[in-house]
Amino acid sequence: MSAIAIGLDVGSTSLKAVAIDARGAVVASVVEPTHPRIEEHTRRVVEALRERLGVTVLPIGATGYGRKRAAADKVLTEITCHARGAFHQLGVLGVLIDIGGQDSKVIRIGEGGSVLDFAMNDKCAAGTGRFLEVILARLHVPLAEVASTAERATRVVPISSTCTVFAESEVVSLVAQGEPLEAILAGLHAALASRVAALAGRLAHGQPLFLSGGVALNRAMVRALAEALGKEPQVVPDPQLVGALGAALAVSSR
Repeated sequence: MSAIAIGLDVGSTSLKAVAIDARGAVVASVVEPTHPRIEEHTRRVVEALRERLGVTVLPIGATGYGRKRAAADKVLTEITCHARGAFHQLGVLGVLIDIGGQDSKVIRIGEGGSVLDFAMNDKCAAGTGRFLEVILARLHVPLAEVASTAERATRVVPISSTCTVFAESEVVSLVAQGEPLEAILAGLHAALASRVAALAGRLAHGQPLFLSGGVALNRAMVRALAEALGKEPQVVPDPQLVGALGAALAVSSR
């Protein structure tokens, strides 16, 4: 089935793009590290999608922190797009937790993907995916090995610092003290999960929980969130594409 719209989610860490058909199904997608020259990057990705799909013109919706720098027909908030994308994927009401590179969002989703309420952390990296990214780079742990390494932990080393910069120094000290890498990683996941759970607060009480964002691909993070929230969140299909999907749906006739 031919594509009818393109959605862009220009995040601080990665650029996600999808093309959808008339049923709202994703027929093509792209996930790439976000380039500082967002205008050029989004233009190149859109052109590549059009060429792949054999079309010359499609309406474009854009969301994410760099949405205003993308050439789009419609610019939309992340909250709106994530709620719509998640509801389209799941078809049920509940609370979506999205842990992004720059911020974390907790959204209570209503009928049709409407936003009933939300909470957002965009003031400090300690409650976002950037928290893990910075410290993992310092520990020289590849992203592909994070979950398997953390899952080997027989105990959790608490990370007490509430600031990413101070937490990085704390982790370096723990390594110097001979603490096992897997126990430190387990502590990092627990620290991030506790901050996200605090953000979720009343919104998550008694509601089905869903998880999106690149962090949702990390099964150790899913497990840590389950422990912090007292309930395991359901990972949305293609969790990195939820915002882009919502943007595409919003700009289409669906």
